[in-house]
Amino acid sequence: MIEEMKDRSTDVLQILKTYFGYTEFREGQEEIIREILNGRDILAVMPTGAGKSICYQIPALKMRGITLVISPLISLMTDQVKALNEAGIHAAYINSSLTEGQIVKALLYAAQGKYKIIYVAPERLETARFLDFACHTEISMVTVDEAHCISQWGQDFRPSYLKILSFIRHLPVRPVVSAFTATATQRVKEDILELSHPYVISTGFDRKNLYFAVYAAKNKKDKIQSYLKEHDGESGIIYCATRKNVDELYLLLSGKGYSVGRYHAGMSPGARQENQEDFIYDRKKIMIATNAFGMGIDKSNVRFVLHYNMPQSMENYYQEAGRAGRDGESAECILYYSPQDVRVNQFLLDTKENMGDFTEEELQNIRIQDRQRLRKMTQYCTTKKCLRKYILNYFGEQTAEKCKACSNCSEEYEDTDVYPIAADILGCVKEAGQRYGINMIVGILAGVDTAKLRANRQKENKYYACQSTQTQELLKEVIYALVEEEVLSLTEDRYAVLKWTALAEKFLTERQTFFIARKKKTQKENTPAALRRKAGDSVLAPAEKEIF
Repeated sequence: MIEEMKDRSTDVLQILKTYFGYTEFREGQEEIIREILNGRDILAVMPTGAGKSICYQIPALKMRGITLVISPLISLMTDQVKALNEAGIHAAYINSSLTEGQIVKALLYAAQGKYKIIYVAPERLETARFLDFACHTEISMVTVDEAHCISQWGQDFRPSYLKILSFIRHLPVRPVVSAFTATATQRVKEDILELSHPYVISTGFDRKNLYFAVYAAKNKKDKIQSYLKEHDGESGIIYCATRKNVDELYLLLSGKGYSVGRYHAGMSPGARQENQEDFIYDRKKIMIATNAFGMGIDKSNVRFVLHYNMPQSMENYYQEAGRAGRDGESAECILYYSPQDVRVNQFLLDTKENMGDFTEEELQNIRIQDRQRLRKMTQYCTTKKCLRKYILNYFGEQTAEKCKACSNCSEEYEDTDVYPIAADILGCVKEAGQRYGINMIVGILAGVDTAKLRANRQKENKYYACQSTQTQELLKEVIYALVEEEVLSLTEDRYAVLKWTALAEKFLTERQTFFIARKKKTQKENTPAALRRKAGDSVLAPAEKEIF
């Protein structure tokens, strides 16, 4: 038995070298492959760049029949199949980009055993032709890529993914089922587990070679240009929230002589493909794109990922940021934040099309989850705590308080007692009937004179102007700290309202102090950020954060 395991280990390593050009496995890969070849179902949670595809592609080559890979994106299928065929592995995809004639031909070749791996869109599983093919062909494994799409709590929920289990049940022989995702909270994992109760492995979310930073920036174009000047010749990605921002930034940077390409859904497929290949093969150093770009792109030398706008969720951000530093070398993930980003993202979420034929109940759940994720993303941009810890905690991992590899850990903060301000905030929320959002409460406390306050008779609120000597920025900062400590909560409505929680009364009667971290006005030369600059590893000077 031991000799058999050694032979199998040697065998899969040889496949890795022959077809993929690697001499050793990354963390978790060999274990996953071994479990699949032993007939175990798998749920693997691996960060972007950890090499998920190899975990199912190598077993597919070892198994007798065909492996079906269920993938949500046509571009991802195309790239994966192209890479496999170039490596000498016969693979195909079946999706809406093919004609009916091409689909018939592909299924015929597959039935004849010409393909070991077939990528298929989840919607295809419901068609009679494909189900007939699958029931009369030896299917050894069904692999679910981007498995978080199964969950209504995932950021990319697709109802068609819920049909996978039904499809598997229709097969005459149940295949091995493997599910892979890079971003899954505990709740999403539980939904995925309902699919097939697999062997679960998580290789961890921490990418120690990545430096994370959030900088408030009123003139983002200037900040981007300053960064690129200091990182001349390096390869990187700049993500923007809208096509308009992509086009504007592309015109600006190309006009300044930078080697840039662009990518968004408003461009023709040919133009997107050309720009993508120019970036992959280093003919262009920088890609400016919306979140339509990046799935399945395996470019190892991306030294930075800049976010011109805040993404809509931590899942999206970590997946996009994770495209930096795939070679294991140091890379930077910089997010330029402004309060306007929150409003833009809320608008994009509110106007999102019903692309999946969701029921009204499903749409309502999706909207609630979208708002929750946006708030968590906003908290990431405004927290003074360790950014790496925030990310890992979001995905259910615990870590040390200080990573010393993010902008917050590189800055110096001092604890400031803001209990009197916090107490007045709580009093104001209650006095106002717990009917208003953050901006209204801040306006009351600051003593602003607006038509809305007058119309709602909030100038008569006994807390009106009681904190008029404080900046509105500080008041918002304390409110967010109270929300983070779960003393206050925000409702799930489109226009979130502040509410007391069960901890509010206890906070007022038992607490004597409430500290928040505020940045010191001076920065010592021996801080991590200063040391990084001395070493020639450039980091932008941190700016005072704007709190929305």
